[in-house]
Amino acid sequence: MEIKVIKTTVPAIKPVDESKLGFGSIFTDHMFVMDWDRTAGWHDARIVPFARLSIHPASTVLHYGAEIFEGLKAYRTVDGRICMFRPEENFKRMNNSALRMGLPTFDGDLALEALKRLVELDADWVPHGEGTSLYIRPFIIGTDEHLGVHAVEHAQFYIILSPSGSYYAGGLSPVKIMIESEDVRAVRGGTGEAKCGGNYAASVRAGERAEEKGFAQVLWLDGVERKFIEEVGAMNIMFKIAGKIVTPALTGSILPGITRKSILELLHHRGIEAEERRISVDELVAAMESGTLEEAWGCGTAAVVSPVGVLAYGDKEYVINNGRIGPTSQMLYDSLTAIQWGRESDEFGWVVPVK
Repeated sequence: MEIKVIKTTVPAIKPVDESKLGFGSIFTDHMFVMDWDRTAGWHDARIVPFARLSIHPASTVLHYGAEIFEGLKAYRTVDGRICMFRPEENFKRMNNSALRMGLPTFDGDLALEALKRLVELDADWVPHGEGTSLYIRPFIIGTDEHLGVHAVEHAQFYIILSPSGSYYAGGLSPVKIMIESEDVRAVRGGTGEAKCGGNYAASVRAGERAEEKGFAQVLWLDGVERKFIEEVGAMNIMFKIAGKIVTPALTGSILPGITRKSILELLHHRGIEAEERRISVDELVAAMESGTLEEAWGCGTAAVVSPVGVLAYGDKEYVINNGRIGPTSQMLYDSLTAIQWGRESDEFGWVVPVK
């Protein structure tokens, strides 16, 4: 399919002070748009000037949550290239989310080509500072213009770009997280393994309660038995218990993270054993009380690795590794970011150059 390009005639003023970029509040000059309907399929792929959307008040996305999204980044490497990290994995996951949410799947190769062209067009927006990046948000919404729960007949695919500051502007500091015992994030057979807005909206209440108590994130338990560890906030979670790395298995209610997958592949490549299995909260508490929980960290696109310094369950708080980042967490962060920013060679073929 041809991708038409219409360049803006009124480019926005680019931010000068990259220390004030923040996250998700500044957007580049262009965006990608593609339409779908059940008869014609995907059509009219185009890159156009960034603009507000105009949709019908009865659009399916507004009333029935017909929406999915992804998140990835483009980096300016030390040798001046602009690269992305495993974007094909994001589009594979996005197609799986589409299947679960009743939205149309798409050609991943076409989406990747569109993304490369969009990032290349807005390459001047990729920030230069250490730890900064161009955040990439692809999403699909249902746009049927009538009410009633039904299969989607019309949809639109968008990609927007946002220059973002360093996640760890103040250094890689361990965070405090709280095991959530009231709300649940997802159940097997639900939408937990899909990246859709409803999952995140449903997590806000627990996140606010945790924040009021001084915690940065919540750690979710499974939605059936409320017994097994699932994921933390918007990230996957990993632990080092008695020298062994373990992470919750993907049972259908956990988002299959690309950073999670990359860490497991990196550990395997280096001969470090890692288990994917169910981990009960009782096992975790026992490990904290005995001191065999050596490290804990979240992992995801935004933070890459987010070390956990304090974990709370009930009315008790447990300090992990004296509240400091552990050697495994540090190694994983250093290794992945070195590949992403081109400071080390990419042995895995994960880096996709744009320019």
